[in-house]
Amino acid sequence: MDKRIKKWLLDIQETIKTIESYFEGEEKDFNKYIQNGMRKKAVERNLEIIGEAVNRILNFDETYAEKISDARPIVNLRNYIIHSYDSVSDENIWSILITHLPKLKTEVENLLIHNNT
Repeated sequence: MDKRIKKWLLDIQETIKTIESYFEGEEKDFNKYIQNGMRKKAVERNLEIIGEAVNRILNFDETYAEKISDARPIVNLRNYIIHSYDSVSDENIWSILITHLPKLKTEVENLLIHNNT
């Protein structure tokens, strides 16, 4: 694995851990999430970072579009949050946190383990 791709995958892994830390010691609850503006903005910012890292990976090696599920939608989410910041849906972000982020975490961990050269 190219060292740049490894770095970007590690960035994604670390950013997911950061997002998870925002909920440490408590049950993930949508109502609590939407009431905490600072946490919402922090999550959105970290999703931007993940999207940018995936974008860099794809620009460097397009084959990762097949190795990372929803790679293009992850990049699109980054662009959406940045450019349409005033219409970001809390429900959509929550769905990503609950449904898609755990899958991405597993995929990134597997890529790092199985391609550690």
